[in-house]
Amino acid sequence: MIITAIIVTAILIGGFVYYIFYQQHQMSDMEELFALEKASLTDEYEELSLQYEGYKFSVGNDSLVALLTTEQMRVQRLMEELRTVKSTNARRINELKRELESLRNIMRGYVAQIDSLNTENEKLKTENRQVTQRYHQATSVAAQLTKEKEKLTERVNLASRLDATAIQVTPLTSKGKTSKRISNTTQLMVQFTVARNITAPIGEKALYVRIMKPDDDILRKPNSGVFPFENREIAYSMMRTVEYDGEEAQVVMYWDVEEYLSPGPYRVDIFADGNMIGRKSFSLEK
Repeated sequence: MIITAIIVTAILIGGFVYYIFYQQHQMSDMEELFALEKASLTDEYEELSLQYEGYKFSVGNDSLVALLTTEQMRVQRLMEELRTVKSTNARRINELKRELESLRNIMRGYVAQIDSLNTENEKLKTENRQVTQRYHQATSVAAQLTKEKEKLTERVNLASRLDATAIQVTPLTSKGKTSKRISNTTQLMVQFTVARNITAPIGEKALYVRIMKPDDDILRKPNSGVFPFENREIAYSMMRTVEYDGEEAQVVMYWDVEEYLSPGPYRVDIFADGNMIGRKSFSLEK
């Protein structure tokens, strides 16, 4: 009986040792499995965080970017907790797994919003391109119309501009005869015709004559004034006001020679309405 008791006791002890060894082996396998699951879960959290980061840069909506940032920070906090939790803490690991699924559902909602915004943005971009194209077309048409209007205005202005023709400058003696020499010249007679122009405005016209000497100085009297021409004021030699009715008008003006006249080439320029309407060169001999 003692031997039997010893054998039974040995069998019981052996069974207990085997059970303990088996349990330890099972626990080791479970810990290894939990460690692998924890590592996989950590990778999934990191992937989700990177997805949030990528969507933040692809969205132009500030409010949505702020929401994505908040959710990304939540993912990173849970990921840090997962890194510190023990592999044997199966309950918390399972809770973090459920949290991950919840975060993925939230991400799907944001992705739907982002897709909707991108679709709307593409629609707005298309409409903006169409509006811009129509604006450029309208601007081009307006510029063409403005150019045509300017050309038409220029033609009208040219058509309505007066023209001085048959310009003659005759040196006269004190007796009113043509002078052959400068020393005998007491007057310069300037005569011309304002041509017929039915498109020109009728009424009083101020006609200005400038006599240029060989040194390009202007013959002028102390009391003579200036008139506007090409955004500046220029001096004149003689001025006369005539009543213009659109038909030809003969004009004669006299310059009294009271200064020294040098021999050489001279020039007469005639102006009206801010335009030069005629020019004539002549010479005075000794």
